[in-house]
Amino acid sequence: MTNVAATPSTALDRGIRIGNREITSTVTSEVVDPYAGTVIGRVSQASADQALDAVSAAYQALDQPIPAHERAAILDRIAHGLVERREELAAMICTEVGKPISMARGEVDRAVTTYQLSSAVARLRSNSTVAMDATVAGEGKLGYLVGRPIGVVTAITPFNFPLNLVAHKLAPALAAGCPVVLKPAPQGPFSAFLLADICEAAGLPEGYLSVVPGDPREISAAIIEDPRVAAISFTGSAAVGWHIASTAPRKKVLLELGNASPAIVEPDADLDRAAALLTPNAFGFAGQTCVSVQRVYAHADIHDALVEKLIERSGGIGVGDPRNAEVTCGPVIDDGAAERTLDAIGQATELGASVHTGGERRSDGVLPPTILSGVSQRSDLMQKEAFAPVLSVLAVDGFDQAVEFANDSVYGLQAAIFTSDISKALRATERLDFGGVLVNEAPAFRTDNMPYGGVRDSGNTKEGPEWTAAELTVNRLCILSK
Repeated sequence: MTNVAATPSTALDRGIRIGNREITSTVTSEVVDPYAGTVIGRVSQASADQALDAVSAAYQALDQPIPAHERAAILDRIAHGLVERREELAAMICTEVGKPISMARGEVDRAVTTYQLSSAVARLRSNSTVAMDATVAGEGKLGYLVGRPIGVVTAITPFNFPLNLVAHKLAPALAAGCPVVLKPAPQGPFSAFLLADICEAAGLPEGYLSVVPGDPREISAAIIEDPRVAAISFTGSAAVGWHIASTAPRKKVLLELGNASPAIVEPDADLDRAAALLTPNAFGFAGQTCVSVQRVYAHADIHDALVEKLIERSGGIGVGDPRNAEVTCGPVIDDGAAERTLDAIGQATELGASVHTGGERRSDGVLPPTILSGVSQRSDLMQKEAFAPVLSVLAVDGFDQAVEFANDSVYGLQAAIFTSDISKALRATERLDFGGVLVNEAPAFRTDNMPYGGVRDSGNTKEGPEWTAAELTVNRLCILSK
């Protein structure tokens, strides 16, 4: 096995990017390789005044609107730039957040698609007419709607997809004509800076993208509460997301939050297919995705057989150095995340769960794929988001109990059912209280053009270029009288 992603040979240093200007600060934050534990670079931290400067640059950019055809062309050129720098971007994602290199390349490829889709949105979005003569008062009048950009958008992104989740905020915003002030995750900011370089090279006008790393306590008033910010798009924890919404009650706040993804496996399911889909989607990137498979409710008749198949499949998961092409389960983001996971596993065992694989950190610090059975529905592994390579299995006595347990969560992003009974599958789509329900597919499934989002503490919006661009558009009604 060979290592195919190189760690940067020299330390990286980036500043605060306001429009196309990058300035440094005496206050910096270290970025640490989560596998090697070494510092890979430092990023300047914005002051409140610098964050305000970024908002000002974005607000001023609205005075120079970009025609739709030009926005589309810029988005296409950004996609091309991502293709040209694919290996550099993938290596950066791998190094700064520990994403296995094969998955990091996949993230770059997905980001390319996100920009291409957003280009199509910019070109094809159309205005609509209003049937004014449907009422007596409207007779003799022409009414139509014109889509206008909502205004400045603040985008706040997490570490786990440092390129493509930025793309899902930036690309649709640009398609709608909105400038963006981006606060990247402190664990993985360098990918965002590389993207900003690509955007500038693609001809994105001054002010349409600023990258503002910083302490939320210092810059929140500027990037969230400033009246010139019209919309906030946030991906991260439920606690932070709803706090942002509470501090900006008069703004449009788009939230994509956490989940504890459940999968129901019925006795008539194809168990080999279920195990083949659930295992990599529980342990890939150490389970650090919003829809990573976390909870499995297996009918008692097939519970033991399914657990055995999951254990067997987990043995084929490559674990270790994310630079290795054969690894798909690398480190969790930091020691704090690892310790929280071990505490949750310990609590589950105290409540009667059995650990079949993993459960302890290896000598290199990596937490390997961990499978538990007999996990209490009241345990943290069933009730909270794990964000770790942990799969919990619980036997249920039938479909109704499985649905009840799956819905017994504050989260509601995506859920899945494995069954060969179409009637049961349709009942699941009606009764599972989630933003997305998948049949005979892992709940982690996502394509970048689909409407992706949840309910309850999983958020309040649907992501996907077409849907996000619509959220960031204000329809202006125009009426002409004869």
